[in-house]
Amino acid sequence: MEVMIRIEESRCIRCGHCVAVCPAHIFTQEAGERGAVGVQNVSSCIECGHCAAVCPAGAVVHAKFPAETIHPIDRAGLPTPEQVMALCRARRSNRAFSRTPVPREAMERILEAAHRAPTASNGQEVGFTWVTDPERLKRLIELTIDTFDGVVRKLENPILRPVLRRIVPQVYRYLPNFHRLVAAWREQGEDLILRGATAVLFIHTPAGARFGKTDADLAYQNGSLMAESLGVSQFYTGFVCSAVGQDRKGRFAELLGLDKGRRIQAGMAIGIPAFRFPNYMDKRPVEATWL
Repeated sequence: MEVMIRIEESRCIRCGHCVAVCPAHIFTQEAGERGAVGVQNVSSCIECGHCAAVCPAGAVVHAKFPAETIHPIDRAGLPTPEQVMALCRARRSNRAFSRTPVPREAMERILEAAHRAPTASNGQEVGFTWVTDPERLKRLIELTIDTFDGVVRKLENPILRPVLRRIVPQVYRYLPNFHRLVAAWREQGEDLILRGATAVLFIHTPAGARFGKTDADLAYQNGSLMAESLGVSQFYTGFVCSAVGQDRKGRFAELLGLDKGRRIQAGMAIGIPAFRFPNYMDKRPVEATWL
């Protein structure tokens, strides 16, 4: 269905900003000084909102972005480059959580930050599922451990082992870790999967989304930085996501109540930190090429 887009000529100052930023080249401008602005090929619109956001006079009328959805940016209130860099330096994957639940307001802010991340072609197909119920969190751990236990049995199968060593030799590097994770949970009841996190945010997209993983990772990074700014500790649920990739029965999706057409792409475990890091470390020297 074609989106309604037009230029309110009485307001348009003919700056051409909408012409410059539209990725679908919908806006046109007549030649000459401050030529009239028009629209073409409206069906190509990806509904990114760049046109309405960039117009200084409110002259772009877009059916998907009525006036009440457009808000001015207070650039004086934005963090300075030094503050942004300080946040990036302070951000760490802290797995030392207290038992205090993360406040709902903080979780909602993390969610909004993640939701505001860009998506390929403005698809906006990223979905989110919070897990805070202790029993579901425990089930997540158990499903992950069950998956790794099955991987261990397959890797150590005397018939399959010679073949697998040739096909996926790199996987055998992780065999001691798999043993450790399984033993810690089943023998000592130690959670090395979620580390006592009180909530997990799963990020998912349609299974067929070409850039689903990229979109989810962009959302994760936004949410991760917001968590750091709120004093909430987080880490990427790599073990769970790895197990999800091995799940052929859809048990994780079922636990999260996801439609079979959705794919879990990323996960963020969060909690109130038991303590904060007082220092940040230098990274290895940056490897960059300037051309």
